[in-house]
Amino acid sequence: MAPPLDALDRKILVALQADAGQSLDEIARAVGSSKTPVWNRMRKMREAGVIRRQTVELDAEALGLEACFFVLIRTSEHDASWQRAFLEALNRRPEVMEAHRLAGDIDYILKVRVPNARAYDTFYQALIADVRIHNVTALLSMEEIKATTALPLGGPVD
Repeated sequence: MAPPLDALDRKILVALQADAGQSLDEIARAVGSSKTPVWNRMRKMREAGVIRRQTVELDAEALGLEACFFVLIRTSEHDASWQRAFLEALNRRPEVMEAHRLAGDIDYILKVRVPNARAYDTFYQALIADVRIHNVTALLSMEEIKATTALPLGGPVD
């Protein structure tokens, strides 16, 4: 069960999601509080698992990872050993940015970042060599219109 969060906790989380590299002074100023209560609340949210980690966001294209594919996977295998092998195969591949098990006609969707189509094919060949997959459809993203890791804590922004 999630710990109860008040308005100040939510403001702190919104500020951290916007830029976790801000100083404690900047966060406290942004949320209208002083450093000590903000620090204590951040510490409690870390301990409770609300804040899992702090990281940096990199520009994929600036790093040569210009192709983003959404990979739709259907499988006829649903037993625990296949699922373990599939998860292990995904975890070995840093190109897989996200993986979701779905309800409906498609069993899994992957978000894969690679330099180009040839690199995607290399990824695809390695994946199907590791696990048996009934059907794979790859969709190339032509343009990223919106991307965020920020959870909707403060409602829509005008």
